Amino acid sequence: MLATLRRIIDAVDRAPALDAALAVVVREVKQAIGADVCSVYLTDANRREHVLMATDGLPPDSVGRVRISLHRGLIGRAAERADIVNLDDAHTHACYLAITDSGEEPFHGFLGVPIIQHRRVLGVLVLRRRMARRFEDDEVTFVVTLAVQLAAAIALARGSGELARLQQPGLPSHFLEGIAAAPGVGMGTGFVVYAPADLDAVPDKPAADPEAEVRDFRGAVAGVAEDIARLAERMGGTLRDEDQALFDAWRLMLESESFVADTIQRIRAGSWAQGALRATVADLLAEFDRVDDPYLRERGADVRDLGRQVLLRLQHGAAPQADYPAQTVLVGDEVSAMEIAAVPRASLAGIVSRRGSASSHVAILARGMGVPAAVGVLELPVSRLEGCSMIVDGYRGRVYVEPSPTVAAEYRRLAAEERAFSAELEALRGLPSETTDGFALPLYLNTGLVVEQRPLGIDESAGVGLYRTELPFMVRDRFPGEETQRRHYRQVLATFAPRPVTIRTLDVGGDKPLPYFPVHESNPFLGWRGIRITRDHPEIFMTQVRAMLRAAVGLDNLQILLPMITSVDELDDALDSIQRACDELQEEGHAVRLPPVGVMIEVPAAVYQADVLARRVSFLSVGTNDLTQYLLAVDRNNARVAALYDELHPAVLRALTQVTDAARAHGREVTVCGELAGDPRATPLLLGLGVHSLSMGAGSLLRVKGVVRSISRTRARELLGRALLCERGACVRALLMDALEEIGLGGLVRPGR
Repeated sequence: MLATLRRIIDAVDRAPALDAALAVVVREVKQAIGADVCSVYLTDANRREHVLMATDGLPPDSVGRVRISLHRGLIGRAAERADIVNLDDAHTHACYLAITDSGEEPFHGFLGVPIIQHRRVLGVLVLRRRMARRFEDDEVTFVVTLAVQLAAAIALARGSGELARLQQPGLPSHFLEGIAAAPGVGMGTGFVVYAPADLDAVPDKPAADPEAEVRDFRGAVAGVAEDIARLAERMGGTLRDEDQALFDAWRLMLESESFVADTIQRIRAGSWAQGALRATVADLLAEFDRVDDPYLRERGADVRDLGRQVLLRLQHGAAPQADYPAQTVLVGDEVSAMEIAAVPRASLAGIVSRRGSASSHVAILARGMGVPAAVGVLELPVSRLEGCSMIVDGYRGRVYVEPSPTVAAEYRRLAAEERAFSAELEALRGLPSETTDGFALPLYLNTGLVVEQRPLGIDESAGVGLYRTELPFMVRDRFPGEETQRRHYRQVLATFAPRPVTIRTLDVGGDKPLPYFPVHESNPFLGWRGIRITRDHPEIFMTQVRAMLRAAVGLDNLQILLPMITSVDELDDALDSIQRACDELQEEGHAVRLPPVGVMIEVPAAVYQADVLARRVSFLSVGTNDLTQYLLAVDRNNARVAALYDELHPAVLRALTQVTDAARAHGREVTVCGELAGDPRATPLLLGLGVHSLSMGAGSLLRVKGVVRSISRTRARELLGRALLCERGACVRALLMDALEEIGLGGLVRPGR
């Protein structure tokens, strides 16, 4: 049976269209099972009926003609219950529905298996026998396994609009669901991008002239660096300074020892340039793939893209110029940041990717550019979307392919409303972030990039609430020394002075290995990471802390943040080390001062010990991304379970309440630095909780400020009280949406009112 199953699945995958795939299924399954009839009914949710789309054993003219109301008959029962129906005599069952002229009358044995994709029933695979006998267990499991595979083919056909055309022309538009990556409404023509060079296809090959290969490689790297510089210059007037910094990140990666020197070493060891490049990129990707932190893990995509760009120049020279539509919706299996930057900004209407997460550089760049984007659209039929009319709903993560005139007209109206609303937000620039009753709520910036030639951040931020130090460590081939780190931290501290900058100590380990300090663990999510590794290696921690303290001399705007704290022992050790570093530097003649030190609350253990932690530090910083993942046991970057990730889940709200209560008891400030801080819906709740500041990506500052300036703390506390009574995240979300609509800010989180 296994060989038969593989043969059928391969045939389905090779089929040029859905009708051909279904024809293969009914023919092959009927033969494999020894049934008298095999049919596929697909569910038309718009017309509320199941439509016979393919059959082997029933009259051919019944295809498309036989239609069964959504909840009627044995087919309706299998679909409604999303369960298998296996009967020896279908005629005797209470749900049996006799269909005139269907040709089913002579058949008694019945097997109905629902075709399900992501909890949604797409149709029913039906087998019939003349004799009254149930289907055997191995026959049932065979059909169930096949139905799972068939679901993917049907979903792809649905995505391209083929299913709607096969069923009935003129049906209302359906949509594909993904992860909302950048808010807004984008309408335009699909332009499919794909990897310009295939690193995996590069063979091993000896270098005939190693030094010539080295020269070719260096020339290719220089050419890509020039491309990056041109893109950065062209985008200079479009991107905020914070987002423009990604070009510097690319440059750092491209010039890093682990990229260039390792490749040259492989060439001189006997490999041709392309093979050496492939091996170097593979090693770097293996390191990034073991990273748990979503922001850093997504940097692996940048390494892969840089490798492709270098390979392209090694193979063909400069990349050809593309002819983009006037309103381009960029579509790909995995759209890269460089592919986005290559599209003229005036032509870029939206971005859609089958892979990716809300933390990818693609999402970060899209938000910074103000381009609507949806990623993680698993059912995206990428190869069929070139030239298609498309709508990207970046608020909900929805994608419409060949939308109906009615849907298109509605989204044009919503896009016009959004443009008007964005103009209103621009008027908030430079205004204070304070509530209607005069409470100031500073809004800080989350970042992890240093720009050497431009100011980092934007004037709207009150400083940096979370500076990640991992990236500078990851693009080198050894631990950076104290002086190197001092210059690095001095730059960001000086850029924002006198505004405060909160620098998080190194958060690497089992889940975020460095190329020169690999850690291999079976469960890195719960492994050797963050403060655990720096506690075990005090020489790394002390070097970093000394660099931070020296960088702050004369500026005095440094705050230190400790990640992944789960016990008071970890905290006490870290505080002792920071004090010792300060004492040593003072003894050496440096005019350093002990800065405020805070703890990240990102694991449940820290929530339940917030009282004793707050007693020891100056402030608490809640990382809602990790906290939500640990509380709900959901990887938010896994598209299959992303819908379960909910930062407004009642458990998350109760955890936040416990943290703020503990901090208040000791007079400590609380900041929130996860994505929840940048979600305008959550702003009233965080105000009601009494947090003292919020830290977020640059693209969220004006939206959050708009809510802060439109609500009083009294109203916020009232909303918090009602939210804490909710038993579901959906209830909390509806409550907050109603509140935003009430103050005229519903457009902050969805198109239209």
